[in-house]
Amino acid sequence: MMIPPAITLGIDLRVLAEAPDSSAQMAHTQVGDYRDVDSVVAFARDLDVVTFDHEHVPQHVLDAVVALGVPVRPGPHALVAAQDKTVMRTKLSALSMPMPKWAVVSDAAEVGAFMARVGTPTIIAKTPMGGYDGKGVRVIAGAEDISLWLEKGPVLLEEKVDFVAEVAQLVARRPSGDSRGWPLVETRQKNGVCAEVIAPAGGDPRLAEQALDIASRVAKELDVTGVLAVEMFVRASGELVINELAMRPHNSGHIFTELSHTSQFEQHLRAVLDLPLGSTALRAPHGVMVNIFGGVNASELAGVLGLDPHLKVHDYGKSYRPGRKAGHVSVVGDTVESLLAMAQGAVAQVAIDGLA
Repeated sequence: MMIPPAITLGIDLRVLAEAPDSSAQMAHTQVGDYRDVDSVVAFARDLDVVTFDHEHVPQHVLDAVVALGVPVRPGPHALVAAQDKTVMRTKLSALSMPMPKWAVVSDAAEVGAFMARVGTPTIIAKTPMGGYDGKGVRVIAGAEDISLWLEKGPVLLEEKVDFVAEVAQLVARRPSGDSRGWPLVETRQKNGVCAEVIAPAGGDPRLAEQALDIASRVAKELDVTGVLAVEMFVRASGELVINELAMRPHNSGHIFTELSHTSQFEQHLRAVLDLPLGSTALRAPHGVMVNIFGGVNASELAGVLGLDPHLKVHDYGKSYRPGRKAGHVSVVGDTVESLLAMAQGAVAQVAIDGLA
C-alpha cells in the first residue's frame, strides 16, 4: 500500500519479500529472509533509507545495515520498544506515561505476588517478543496457565484493564523532529483482533487532545521516525492507558487512505525520507473501516462496489487462510451508523469467510 504514493512522489521503492507470491507485486521485489544478515545487507547496500512493514527484523540485522551507513527508520534504538514489550513498559514508565500495573516474572511465586498486588482474580500475560493480533496474549487466573511460557523465559504480566473503549492514535515524525497526527480513532476487536475502526473516535474532545499529546511525546522521547501507532484503553473515568506500540503503518490507520488528505502510507514515506509532512485534515466528517478475514471473493467485487460510490474495497492480494487479514472495506460520509452498516454488509458479501 506504499506503492501508489511512492509512484506519485517519484520514489524508487524496492522490497525484500519473504516469498515470490508477496503482495508487493508492483515494486522491485527481491525474495530473501529478513532474519539473515547477509541477505538484508546485500539488499540494503545501495539504498538511501530502509524501513519495514513489521517490527520483527532482529536487532543485529538492523545494526548491520546501520554499520553500512544506510539509515534505518525507525532506528534499532527506537524499534526495540515495539519489539520487546518489557523494554516498552520500562521505557514508558521512565517517561511517566499512563500504563496498567505491570511486572516481569520468572516463576510461579512471582506470578502469585503480582496477582496479590493487583487484587483481581485474573490478569493479562504476554510473551515479551513476537506476539501480535492476540497471539502471545492470555487472560490467566494463576501461574499454572502459563507454565510452559515460564519454562522458556520471563513473562510480562499486566493488570486486566476495565475499559469502556479501545482507541489508537497515529502520528508521523521526521528525523528533523517535525511531527503530525491524525484524529484519534476507535478500534473494535473480535477474538483479540482489530475488526472495525471508527474515525474520528467519539466522546470528549479532551480525550483526543490527551491521546495526541501522549503519542507525540512517545515519538519524540523514543526518537521514532515514520508512523507510530499508540494503542490505548479508555477507562470509565476517562483515563487513557497505553496498551501497545507499533512503529509502522498500522491497521487502525487504513481508513485515512480515503478519509485524510494524506494517507499513513504516503506520510510514512515522507517521514522516513525527511520530506515535509502532508496535511492530515479530513475529507469527510466520518470514516469506517471493516477488515476482511480469510480471503476476498473477486466475483462479488462489482456488486459490492455498486453499493455506494464512496465505498472502497482493498484486496491485499494474499492467499486464502482462515482468519487472515485479507483486505478491508472503507467508506466515508456523514453518519457513523449508516457507514458502519454499509461496510459490514459489504464485507459479509465479499469475504470468503470471517474470523477463524
